[in-house]
Amino acid sequence: MASGTIDIEEFENADADEFEERNDTERIVVFLDKNDDRAWKAATIAEQLGLDTDAVSAILSRLKERGFVRHKRPYWAITDDKERLQAAYRLHRHHETADEQYGGERLEDLQTDEMEEVQ
Repeated sequence: MASGTIDIEEFENADADEFEERNDTERIVVFLDKNDDRAWKAATIAEQLGLDTDAVSAILSRLKERGFVRHKRPYWAITDDKERLQAAYRLHRHHETADEQYGGERLEDLQTDEMEEVQ
């Protein structure tokens, strides 16, 4: 079988995020989303994910500016606006797919209204 494919049975039986390689921002968002019943200190998030506390704090601050996390010093939690989070995830996946297909220089040509709203 060609590379870039998997057996459909493997696909069907896998968790939704099983095949993704994530950057630190994605890992933090996924962690907070999976643990949405709790609020966390940045140092605890860093410890849980094996990341640097200062890097986690910086990422959380950027996520807060974009409305993806909530903050009440010293705790952080995922946004309760699940539609915004889902739209951002779709946008992120769209960018990744477009970048793989067309290269980074043509992404601007693919901009949609939904992308504008999330940004």
